[in-house]
Amino acid sequence: MTVTRFAPSPTGYLHIGGLRTALYSYLWARRNKGEFRLRIEDTDTARNNEDALGAIMEAFEWVGLDYDGTVEYQSKRNDIYKKYIDQLLSEGKAYLCYMSKEELETLRETQMANKQTPRYDGTWRPEEGKVLPPIPEGIEPVVRIKAPKDGIITFIDGVRSIMNFSSNEVDDFVIARSNGVPTYNFVVAIDDALMGMTDVIRGDDHLSNTPKQIVIYEAFGWKPPKFYHIPMINNPSGKKLSKRDGAMDVMQYKRDGFLPEALLNFLVRLGWSNKDQEIFSMEEMLELFDPTHINKSASAFNEEKLLWLNSHYIKNVSNERLAKELEFFDCHIGGHDKKEIILDLTKERAQTLVELKNAIAAILDAPSEYEAKGVKKFIKDETIIKILDNYVKLLEENADNLNISIDYEGVTKPFIEEFELKFPQLFQPIRLALTGSTQAPSVYDIMGVLGVEVVCERIKIACEKNFNKE
Repeated sequence: MTVTRFAPSPTGYLHIGGLRTALYSYLWARRNKGEFRLRIEDTDTARNNEDALGAIMEAFEWVGLDYDGTVEYQSKRNDIYKKYIDQLLSEGKAYLCYMSKEELETLRETQMANKQTPRYDGTWRPEEGKVLPPIPEGIEPVVRIKAPKDGIITFIDGVRSIMNFSSNEVDDFVIARSNGVPTYNFVVAIDDALMGMTDVIRGDDHLSNTPKQIVIYEAFGWKPPKFYHIPMINNPSGKKLSKRDGAMDVMQYKRDGFLPEALLNFLVRLGWSNKDQEIFSMEEMLELFDPTHINKSASAFNEEKLLWLNSHYIKNVSNERLAKELEFFDCHIGGHDKKEIILDLTKERAQTLVELKNAIAAILDAPSEYEAKGVKKFIKDETIIKILDNYVKLLEENADNLNISIDYEGVTKPFIEEFELKFPQLFQPIRLALTGSTQAPSVYDIMGVLGVEVVCERIKIACEKNFNKE
């Protein structure tokens, strides 16, 4: 059975790189009818953040990535780690090291001065015929693993194929600090083994950790999982993604008006593809995703693509869903008798739910000011005010028969012909009067939504104010 995991550290908010890793792991497990587990790597208590942990859980709920079993917290597994550290010590596969921080720093400086790679020199490593230094007073030892001194550490990476690391690149690294707290590479290997991980999908910034974790697996005689190291997400210039480029808290995307389907669709394509297909439902992702097809090169964040995808999903989800989503932005139109018409009018141009909310407000809320550029272009003299006054009288005379957009069209076309107007000469001033802008949807549709009483009132107010012309 395929078992994958997502294992964030609660030291910062979940960003999109982490969410992409979680998505890939989720898809691979679900496609193979396996398990997707969530593990919180919180052994670094000094850096843990309760708000960050809450944000991780909130993000998972928002995008709909469900996990199997209970959430595992490394901070609650210290007894397990101690057991395996003691096992390695008793088997002679790990040892106590009493080298002080000052000694380590001196060693490091000397090696760098000699243009050598900084590494532990094995001073406290027990070996046959070797006499260890006397145990110093006042030094609490760390625990180091006995790493192989020669040979090749080999593993298969599902993205990069066979990876070979010379054993001399891995020194006797620390597996438990002087206070007894185990280190990252040790607990990750222990947890992945005990939780039965078959496939580990993670960022390629972890690639250098893998040889160390292989050493731990081999020390216990365990079979390592299959590794897939995903290239990073860069900004459009090919540099590391920053908050300004989009590497922000996942929940900020919700606050900015993105639908979770759009964000997941966007992320699945940042490093993986299925020919030229751009739109993927969750069902299609589950059917098609294969981590062996992940690109070997880094992907570039493209905000325009994300906005395009989001606009696609806004157009294609149900109006009932949109109305529900808009409640998050304090836009409540679920009970409006013309909800369907309003959403059909506004969602075609909206790239985000924030834009959708603003477009709806532009129709339903009376304008407090009028677009200066539009007023200058279309409200040139008193003639248009008189035309609008006559138009209001026409609407009031036919009020009983004006209900939907086609009714307004029926009385407006003859009016345009009678006054020998071009359509923009009437419609743009009406748009300005009704919404304050010249960029609103069809005038007939807006009037159908507002109703004749509101339409007449807004046109009268605009004319009385002379569209706020100075």
